[in-house]
Amino acid sequence: MKKLLLILVLAAHGYLLMGQPAAPKDTSWKKEFRETATRINDLVHTKIDAKFDYDHSYMNGKVWITLKPHFYSTDSLTLDAKGMDIHKVAMVKGTALNELKYKYDGWQLRITLDKKYKGGQEYTVYIDYTAKPNEVEVKGSAAINDAKGLYFINPKGEEKDKPTQIWTQGETEATSVWCPTIDKPNQKTTDEIYMTVPAKYVTLSNGKLVSQTKNADGTRTDYWKMDLPHAPYLFFMGVGDYAVIKDSWKGKEVSYYVEKEYAPVARKIFGLTPEMIGFYSKITGIDYPWVKYSQITGRDYVSGAMENTTATLHSDAAQQDARQLTDGNGWESVVAHELFHQWFGDYVTTESWSNITLNESFANYSETLWDEYKYGKDAGDAQNFNDMQGYLGSGSGKKDLVRFYYSDKEDVFDAVSYNKGGRILHMLRNYVGDSAFFAALHLYLTTNKFKSAEAQNLRLAFEEVTGRDLNWYWNQWYYGSGNPNLDIDYSYNDATKKERVIVNQTQSGDKLFKLPVAVDIYNGASKTRYNVWANNKSDTFYFDAAQKPDLVNFDGDKIVLCTKKENKTLDEYIHQYKYAGSYLDRREAIDFALKNQGDSKAVDFLQLALKDKYDGLRNLALSRLDLKKDNVKKELEPVILDLAKNDPKRPVRGAAIARLGQFKNPAYASLFKSAVNDSSYTVSGNALEALAGVDSVAALNEAKRMASQPSKGKLFSTITSIIIESGDESSADLILNRFEKMGLSQAKFNLLQSIGEFLGKTSNMDIVKRGIDDIVAFRDAIPEAFKGQTDPFINGVLLKGLVTKKTQAGLKDQADYIKSKLPEEDKKGF
Repeated sequence: MKKLLLILVLAAHGYLLMGQPAAPKDTSWKKEFRETATRINDLVHTKIDAKFDYDHSYMNGKVWITLKPHFYSTDSLTLDAKGMDIHKVAMVKGTALNELKYKYDGWQLRITLDKKYKGGQEYTVYIDYTAKPNEVEVKGSAAINDAKGLYFINPKGEEKDKPTQIWTQGETEATSVWCPTIDKPNQKTTDEIYMTVPAKYVTLSNGKLVSQTKNADGTRTDYWKMDLPHAPYLFFMGVGDYAVIKDSWKGKEVSYYVEKEYAPVARKIFGLTPEMIGFYSKITGIDYPWVKYSQITGRDYVSGAMENTTATLHSDAAQQDARQLTDGNGWESVVAHELFHQWFGDYVTTESWSNITLNESFANYSETLWDEYKYGKDAGDAQNFNDMQGYLGSGSGKKDLVRFYYSDKEDVFDAVSYNKGGRILHMLRNYVGDSAFFAALHLYLTTNKFKSAEAQNLRLAFEEVTGRDLNWYWNQWYYGSGNPNLDIDYSYNDATKKERVIVNQTQSGDKLFKLPVAVDIYNGASKTRYNVWANNKSDTFYFDAAQKPDLVNFDGDKIVLCTKKENKTLDEYIHQYKYAGSYLDRREAIDFALKNQGDSKAVDFLQLALKDKYDGLRNLALSRLDLKKDNVKKELEPVILDLAKNDPKRPVRGAAIARLGQFKNPAYASLFKSAVNDSSYTVSGNALEALAGVDSVAALNEAKRMASQPSKGKLFSTITSIIIESGDESSADLILNRFEKMGLSQAKFNLLQSIGEFLGKTSNMDIVKRGIDDIVAFRDAIPEAFKGQTDPFINGVLLKGLVTKKTQAGLKDQADYIKSKLPEEDKKGF
């Protein structure tokens, strides 16, 4: 599962939220040891007959479940079945159904079998039931903001701009909302799913579509069959009006289910999938193991994406139009992440949520592997760095990677299981070497195929391949918490001809990390490497050097998951940029120069940085230039202008145009006017914003011209903001229509202040009511996990501010209406 967390920025009001939900209340008292689920009965096969009641958002289901006692004899069976109506429970005996006694508490179905079955002796139970997902309350997580298992999207077609869809989300244990099962990750079962749907819709499920049967009532029954075993949380059903675009890999179907308007660009979004399958098959040494691979989008999806076996579900955010894609496919890493799960998560599955690292850390790291393969080492290193920062900034330093103690299973889906775990794999790859790393992955997968595993199984595979005892590594990184904080001091003694490197571990507490690292010593372009171990609170290393080195680079491969402080000079960083040369070597140098823009040598160096071979670093340098400094503006404005005109990457061109816009120089008006028509939303939006700074009339005319055309992202928000700022009440319909059509997104949140300002200016009660209703609808749609951060702004700043403004203007009816939308605690003081 790929996390897609709501990222909200309230910089204007001092709020800065970086994609993590509000910190939960202290529930440490609830934490208990979480053992792997005991296997009394094992799933063998599951056959489901599903019929959907769109009017009530129910599923009328029948299921035949074949099981066997795991080892010990048993005469009972407990199934997870959340919030269902149970109509019948029976034992299947040939063609006969013999009713069984059962107890049901709305959460678990406890069945008394017809006799005691021995270990390994198969039996089949039948259950007739109705699933009522909208009536079940199940907690979600930071990665999945809801967990009711089965979702009916616009089932009655009442929302004209939203398609009617059905999709399921099983992880962690929500398949049991729509299908009785043993809903634990250490269970595996083959399955058959029959879905009866309106004939106008297509369906998708696990495995292969075996048949389709038209029914007399205008419905169609599709039969999907999964011949290989997988965990119940990976069951999937999808229904809707989709275009299906088909590719293939080695004769296996690779298909993309998208809303029909996105059919022309489906291959631009998902079309690298066959190449990804080939790459992952090569590095694991295991050809893609399943019968097909499909990807489908879902409206109102509760996460980023989910790796259902052979049938990945993506948020509709995956659907980008052709203009968005000119900036690059913003969903490519998600496609890569979910695909790698077909090996790590589906083929071999974590045996418990405590060991979720075996699923999510690998999928996270696959994004680095793919970028490195497809776009080069800089791209891979950039992905790795960004994920590292995601962990370091998450405040998760006290959490173990393998977590046996937690309050709720949903808690483990966090920056430790994803970001940190991916970096631990990256360090392990560096330590054992590529050949051993991928050989160990192959051994792990083949040894545990179609089974569940724990982190120790992975250790055993690495030890078998390398011949090394790796308990120290697992104990430190998998079964421990935190990361080293390093303070690194370099000095050269001309008398002894020795370079001294002191490494202090400054993290709080008694824990010390064992760190195998490379130290590179440079004289000009010549590099000498020394491999050392930093194990202590303070380690001092001496290296022979006939003269003072131009650079000493601790952690030469830039591999260690840590925070660090170094006493390098600007000259040393410039040398590092030129001769060490990796992405992170160059990034560190650029970062240092950006912090020292008062130094003319740093500004000279930034000219070089603005022309870096990697577009991400050009963008970094652009974004942090202090253009209020005369020397920076004078030296770098020509370089920025060149980037705005000629950079091959549109995001860089857009960023350069945005920086030029800060000068408010009319001489650039023609450039801005031309760039407004660029095919990239980023370039066009930044150009329109820049144009508003030098010619507001022309910018408003352009905004009105483009308002009737499709737009997204930066262009959409800029058009809306310019029209709002004009204060033209005749544009209210246009403004609010655009706001209403936006989904739950960063861009929509960013518009709230402008919408508020527009509503503050108008005296039209109808406009105010509609606008306030739109704001409240957006507020109420934000997942509960984030409301602790968003509500103080929306209620406490935006709406209360409008109440005050309307009251002062003597518009009591408007003030009262806005006040009525506030929670009771925010109404105090008026």
